[in-house]
Amino acid sequence: MAERDSSGKELDLQLVRVLRNMVKELYDSLESDIDNYGLSRETFQILELLYNKGPQPIQKISDTFSIPSGSITYVVDKLEKKGLVERVPIPGDRRKTNVTLTDEGRSQFDLIFPKHAELISDHLSFATDEEKLELIRVMKKIGYGIKNRKG
Repeated sequence: MAERDSSGKELDLQLVRVLRNMVKELYDSLESDIDNYGLSRETFQILELLYNKGPQPIQKISDTFSIPSGSITYVVDKLEKKGLVERVPIPGDRRKTNVTLTDEGRSQFDLIFPKHAELISDHLSFATDEEKLELIRVMKKIGYGIKNRKG
């Protein structure tokens, strides 16, 4: 790769600062919204995954959110005691179970999730759809570039 001049490096540093600040503002607001529902971020993420993707094996939930296996069992146990999720055996494998929303969990999230999604849309309304698509493209390009860089 060619050596970047100092103005290019300054631009890179500015981009990282702006990106960090924007993500902090966005996530602070979204986390505050989640707090308003009396849910932890971890709990919200799990319920949102089950709400949008359907039943999931405990191990997949653990891997998706980098939650250690002992901790994920505890979190799912708490959600089960609240009546929001249940464990359902996976057909053909008695050792494994899926976690799924109960009717109560689904109806609660039917109230919460549309409001949360609307807040996200409101926050992102400062950019046009074309700008969002371009931002997605550029962020993927940078992310995949970093991930696939060798040595």
